[in-house]
Amino acid sequence: MLKNPDDDTSVTLMMRLGQSPADGAAWDRFVERYQPMICAWCLKWGAQPFDADDVAQQVLTKLVTAMKTFRYDPGRSFRAWLKTVTQNAWTDFAKSQRLRTGADPGRILSIADSYDALADLEQQMEEALDRELFELAMHRVEKRVKPTTWQAFRRTVIANLCLG
Repeated sequence: MLKNPDDDTSVTLMMRLGQSPADGAAWDRFVERYQPMICAWCLKWGAQPFDADDVAQQVLTKLVTAMKTFRYDPGRSFRAWLKTVTQNAWTDFAKSQRLRTGADPGRILSIADSYDALADLEQQMEEALDRELFELAMHRVEKRVKPTTWQAFRRTVIANLCLG
């Protein structure tokens, strides 16, 4: 099911944050949109749920600073960058846990560096980016056509895509 076209897409949301880093509503939306994704990546890499939450908080804290100078480049994937930041935070977290608990370093590092998890994550990110771009394009087209034309498009093309 498609999202409400009035919702911020991640592209417009990133632009809002870049232009106004103190925008509390934009940060709330950003956290709502990306924290579950960050946690899901960590869980796939072997984190326990509470550890995934800790890593997500670390990543989001880093992003508060990074978004002050962030400029969206449509030729690059924001989610790929976010995944890299998350993976680095997860690796740092796993290493710190290993040092603190004396756990088997090979096991923790192999989880953090799992090729299968990375390949799966990359595929999910590409699919998510495609959905984002589709949503952004749809939002722009909707603004340019008559409401009746848009409704006809939604009922014929989009309904068939969702059912197919």
